[in-house]
Amino acid sequence: MEFPLAFIHRMREQLGEGYTDFSNSLQSPPSISIRLNPQKFNKSITTLQKVSWEPNGFYLQKRPVFTLDPLFHAGSYYVQEASSMFTGYLFKQLFNEATPLKILDLCAAPGGKTTHVASLMNQKSILVANEVIKSRAHILAENVIKWGNPNVVVTQNDPKEFKSLEGFFDVIVVDAPCSGEGLFRRDESAIGEWSVENTQLCALRQQRITADIWGSLAPGGFLIYSTCTYNPNENEKNLVWMSEQLNAKSIKVPVPVEWGIHQIEWHGMVGYQFLPHKIKGEGFFAGIVQKESEDKPFYFKVKTQPNQLSRESQVTLKEWVKEPDNVQFQIKEETIIAYPAETESLTLYLQQKLRVLKSGVIVAEQKGKKFIPHPDFALSNMLQQLSFPKIELSHYEALQYLKKENIHTTQAVKGYHLVTYQDVPLGWTNHLGNRSNNLFPVGWRIRMALPKKEGLKPPFL
Repeated sequence: MEFPLAFIHRMREQLGEGYTDFSNSLQSPPSISIRLNPQKFNKSITTLQKVSWEPNGFYLQKRPVFTLDPLFHAGSYYVQEASSMFTGYLFKQLFNEATPLKILDLCAAPGGKTTHVASLMNQKSILVANEVIKSRAHILAENVIKWGNPNVVVTQNDPKEFKSLEGFFDVIVVDAPCSGEGLFRRDESAIGEWSVENTQLCALRQQRITADIWGSLAPGGFLIYSTCTYNPNENEKNLVWMSEQLNAKSIKVPVPVEWGIHQIEWHGMVGYQFLPHKIKGEGFFAGIVQKESEDKPFYFKVKTQPNQLSRESQVTLKEWVKEPDNVQFQIKEETIIAYPAETESLTLYLQQKLRVLKSGVIVAEQKGKKFIPHPDFALSNMLQQLSFPKIELSHYEALQYLKKENIHTTQAVKGYHLVTYQDVPLGWTNHLGNRSNNLFPVGWRIRMALPKKEGLKPPFL
């Protein structure tokens, strides 16, 4: 693997004697890591190495075919590069679990940091996961749905369009588009796209994004800034720019020395650099800045309320959800959506301000007096599994279901059944007596050919 000469010269200057070890590390294979979903995966893992800065992060010995693992489709874990899990560590240093927060993940696709923060925040918090590129925003929405947290709103807006939400967010996560130097050994195409001019353009773009979103950060709020590059212009120098142009204050957090993370202090600003010869992971940089505090509370008003569900329908549907007293149902045409009661008004307000792709949980479609459970609801943490008959599938049967093939069942009860694998929901089937209709979404189905049953490798978890 060969690198641009300008990149080599700069890294030699940055690392000095450490450059040789750094260069050698880029010739070794990248590590593979996953982060477990604590709401869906509760088995003890003793055979995998943990990620030091993330209790639910684990390294895999080799890369499996994730498509052939039903738990991957169920949102039981997320395939995430280990270094980037450090964002979750920074988040936990700022807040205790009881603090209700309004959070924005500005450049959120495909969803690694969104699903991570969603697992760390409490039920009184709300997270807006934004992605400006339409195709990537839909991938983000799918991953959010599968993760199952109902307090996440997925939007598709340019950063400047958040200016109408002045002082709204307590925390903003900006995983900024960058020159991608930290991805070189993982994605060789990043090497071909690299140039000195591109790194300069990236730094300016990052400044524009940060300036556009700064007004939406609440006084005293925190911005967690990160990139997947080693370039000082995109990293610590941009933190200094935030200090000089936005009056941002750098926040330093305790980081154990044994983790191998390089702490950078530059003109009063503190950042954390991940180098592949020092840690088990890829190149990554992160830092925290705080907005100057002032007494200016945020007020909002919801203009109109959507149509609420009839009392009779609510009685039926409340049996479907956990904590029914903490759920509000709304109906839009024939679609029934459930919102956590504590964040419903915030969610409705955001719908008035942003281009919302997903909010709340689609529970069912109403056909007359009949409710047809929605695929999103099967994957939601709101689901009360005890309210539905179940069909538990084997590994191979689950893959057939996820490929949208019809499954055979000995169930005598007609109607909608929850399909599970290792007791984790995958979706629904409608049992008609002589056959069952597979209700798994066509757009999510497995497209690859399945191996023969006898040749299927057992799951790695």
